Parts: sequence; C-alpha cells; structure tokens
Amino acid sequence: MLTHVTDQNFTAEVLDYQGKVLVDFWAPWCGPCQMLSPVIEEIASEVQDVKVVKVNVDENPDLANQYHVSSIPNVMIFDHGQVQKTIIGFHPKQDYLEVLLYKPL
Repeated sequence: MLTHVTDQNFTAEVLDYQGKVLVDFWAPWCGPCQMLSPVIEEIASEVQDVKVVKVNVDENPDLANQYHVSSIPNVMIFDHGQVQKTIIGFHPKQDYLEVLLYKPL
C-alpha cells in the first residue's frame, strides 16, 4: 500500500514504524519522478513487509530540508526510524529491491 506523508504525520508513519519504510521524495514537475512513480507503486504492491510512502517536497519543504533533499527523485530506506540507504535519481526497479530486501548475516 502506498501512503502520502506530510510534515504532520511523517513521525508517526515513518520514524515510529517498527520495520522498513521506503520514502520517495518527489515533486509533480519532476520528469524522472514521474518515471519512477509506477516503479514505486509496483514495489508497494509486491513487497509485503515494507511500508512505502511518498513525500511531495513542494508541499513539505521542512521534511526535504531536514533530510537534505536537494535532488529528486530521492528515495530513502528507513529501518526502525533510521535512514539506512539513499538512492538519488531514477534507477531500475531491481536497484530498489536489492536495497529493500538485503538482510545482513
């Protein structure tokens, strides 16, 4: 399931979540963001144990500033409230899945 997150509910939806969260920082005017959107939606529907959320940086500039988002699309993987990995720009779906599904030994 894909959730749209704002400054107001980011803490509850992402930081307090006990598990992995993929956060897609995007903007409606961003071409690569539009290309990435269907990939993010596929991941949201296919990967069961990961929460997937989108943050519109135009509507939530405080979050963008807090996480130093200067280029979009910017995908961050959080695990139990901590940023584990950042992927900037458009990448193939497999790149996101590898980061999401990686389990350390």
